[in-house]
Amino acid sequence: MVHNFSKQHSLVSNWVSELRNVEVQVDRMRFRRNLERIAEVIGYEISKQLETEDKEVTTPMGIATCKMLKDQPVLATILRAGLAMHNGLLNFFDQADNAFLSAYRKHHADGSFEISMEYMSCPELDGRVVIISDPMLATGASLVKSIQYLKAEGDIKEIHIVCAIACSVGIEYVLRAAPKATIWCGDIDEELTAKGYIVPGLGDAGDLAYGAKMQS
Repeated sequence: MVHNFSKQHSLVSNWVSELRNVEVQVDRMRFRRNLERIAEVIGYEISKQLETEDKEVTTPMGIATCKMLKDQPVLATILRAGLAMHNGLLNFFDQADNAFLSAYRKHHADGSFEISMEYMSCPELDGRVVIISDPMLATGASLVKSIQYLKAEGDIKEIHIVCAIACSVGIEYVLRAAPKATIWCGDIDEELTAKGYIVPGLGDAGDLAYGAKMQS
């Protein structure tokens, strides 16, 4: 299932437009904050689908029966670009467990690339809801490899994928590998370049959020 927030105007559309805008992108702090805010809104929407249970809470005036999350999700992110969105989700799921993966594109001289995974840290995943954040769902290769690594660690109950911009090609690739996953995105673009970049997209989210990096 795919939820595309651009189908109905909301503040998410405004934040996505600023992420894309080269004149606004020069402000790294604003770029990170927009990613964070998009993730906060999506996190709120995801929370509506999670299991709850009734709990009695003592107030100064008596007892109130409140609905609470039955279990905390696991928030996973792909380093480093996903950190801002991960922080947005963590602002709302503030008691969640966390997982970090280092899936990245390892480029070759001929312009091709492969996905390298050199590090993963995660809690117990059996029966857990996992929410994975990555700003750009382009080819989907990094996400698929990350999902494969997470599934190898435990029997995951549900997978939710949170991104700012997705490409339809990448969405199809991810859903072929994980057909029960739910994808939440700020907007969807149709074009993907030969080098795997989304058009019009917004550029390199990691560089825009945290500065240029050396390629290895």
